[in-house]
Amino acid sequence: MNFNFVDYCQYLLKSHTNFTITNLANHLENISHDTINRYLRTESLNLEDLW
Repeated sequence: MNFNFVDYCQYLLKSHTNFTITNLANHLENISHDTINRYLRTESLNLEDLW
């Protein structure tokens, strides 16, 4: 399973207090902390994209 922009945005919308990669990885069965970390390092997400 791949982690993508939609997955990350949905997490940010649903999480009200804990926005850590570790917390996100704990809630996804097939996605590791390292996968999310690599995604965030390689993608250039700006505020307009996230809003």
